Amino acid sequence: MFKYNLPRYLPSAEELPDSDETPVDNELQELIPGLLKAILLILWSERMDWLFGIDMGIYYHPDRPPIVPDAFLSLGVNRFYDEELRPSYVLWDENVIPTFVLEVVSQHDRKEYSTKLDEYAELGVLYYVIYFSRRRIKPHLEVHKLVNGKYELQSGNPVWMPEVELGIGCERGSYSGVIREWLYWYDADGKRYLTPEEQVKREAKRANESIQRANELAQRSQQLAQKLRDLGIDPDNLN
Repeated sequence: MFKYNLPRYLPSAEELPDSDETPVDNELQELIPGLLKAILLILWSERMDWLFGIDMGIYYHPDRPPIVPDAFLSLGVNRFYDEELRPSYVLWDENVIPTFVLEVVSQHDRKEYSTKLDEYAELGVLYYVIYFSRRRIKPHLEVHKLVNGKYELQSGNPVWMPEVELGIGCERGSYSGVIREWLYWYDADGKRYLTPEEQVKREAKRANESIQRANELAQRSQQLAQKLRDLGIDPDNLN
């Protein structure tokens, strides 16, 4: 539940800027959240109580600029209100603090490990996830959980988030024609959920296998029918 000392007048999402006019300075900051959202759109296709925002402003006070993470996940909100979708995420309208926030570190900025860590803790975001592929010694992926008002670094890869009923982790794979390390969602047993491309390939493989089995059965049926004819038996009149 969102609680903040707000002024009397609260503008709506339509009255607030929907962009901070800051360009994305790393292609991965678009592709990595895009992959996570694409998986969710299939995994939670029947659910309408979640929102995965990418580069969308989170307004927490009408007189202050929004926080704009690379991605965030809110649970218990309307998937969408109308065909125009959301221009931004306004906490005094939604009344739900995002459960999960993701920052993909660019080559030049490191505020993800300091200023933003404090901002998201103050806001009350339960899981703050940082991904930095250029790290050499420390893990590329850090998952921080808010405990008693402070973030505690979680261990493991993937990290299970029971409140979200998903795990988050990284491993090498293929997406958008690029083979590299990507972020994925995982189930409670640590099994990775498939990407849309992988699901299409799996279904195509199953369809081909079904066609192959049907062809094999038809061929066996024809061979059996021919053997009956060789014995002088009409396979079409076996009654």
